Amino acid sequence: MKSYMAKPNEIERKWYIIDAEDKVLGRLATEVATILRGKHKPIYTPHVDTGDFVIIINADKVKLTGKKLEQKQYRYHTGHPGGLKFISYDRLIKEKPEKAIQLAVKGMLPKNSLGRQMIKKMKVYSGSEHNHEAQKPEVYEF
Repeated sequence: MKSYMAKPNEIERKWYIIDAEDKVLGRLATEVATILRGKHKPIYTPHVDTGDFVIIINADKVKLTGKKLEQKQYRYHTGHPGGLKFISYDRLIKEKPEKAIQLAVKGMLPKNSLGRQMIKKMKVYSGSEHNHEAQKPEVYEF
């Protein structure tokens, strides 16, 4: 018996819409990463992007458990000497809620060209409006 290997031209992609309202950030990110990788499909192949497209709405209403909202920090470097900057997640979710979800999901994908290709299939919106009605997205519940 031979193992099945998915070929890039044989993959059928669906569009899913996920409402992030009152969902915990980490649990939401793991579900989205699973869909983007294609691990929910029986044709999953590790070296091929078999995943689907994901639209996340209401990103500004995502929750963090415990004291993470005040204590957890996003850090980045400007590229200049002494340029290490910190932003609390409380401020990050108020200013750029899309970025908080984007960072959480990106950290759960492979750190290579395949992961960069997968993250492009995710669209995040802070409100309940999106412009992907033409793709006929299905509501994804978990």
